Amino acid sequence: MSDLNNKMNSSISHFEKELSSLRTSRANPSMLDSIFVEAYGSKTPINQLGNISIPDPSTITIQVWDASQIKQIENSIIESNLGLNPQTDGTLIRLPIPKLSEERRKELIKIASEFAENSKVAIRNVRREFIEIAKKQKKDSNLSEDELKNEVDNIQNITDENIKKIDNLLEAKKIDILKV
Repeated sequence: MSDLNNKMNSSISHFEKELSSLRTSRANPSMLDSIFVEAYGSKTPINQLGNISIPDPSTITIQVWDASQIKQIENSIIESNLGLNPQTDGTLIRLPIPKLSEERRKELIKIASEFAENSKVAIRNVRREFIEIAKKQKKDSNLSEDELKNEVDNIQNITDENIKKIDNLLEAKKIDILKV
């Protein structure tokens, strides 16, 4: 059961990380966590290519360490679907955070909902995996029919609790996005 909880909790932490990358109307360095840049022959997190700072609530700056990577970083930011438009000044990339339009807020809620659904699918896959393990134990005569039923019920209860956590996190993020 602790393995089940650990796997489901890691799905929830991943979901929380994805949600933190969605921007509200304030600049936040974690918005860039999901952006990877094709650099040095592999996908590299943007925070490993420069210093990220927040000079004011509506701007993120990236002081790039290697000037040859600026173009790839700009392209990755544009392709990231965050709605950010990079402005380059030498090795400094500025990312002004535009105020969210109603349309963009709805778009962000849709993206957050997709993240939630993906996390729920991951949790259901973990549930399926552990139910299969329990059925295999019954087949190997390690569990009786009643023990199998109890095991499956426990797995389902833990799954329901975790799906509820995801729904609650999603609702909180929706409220945050809609807040003007």
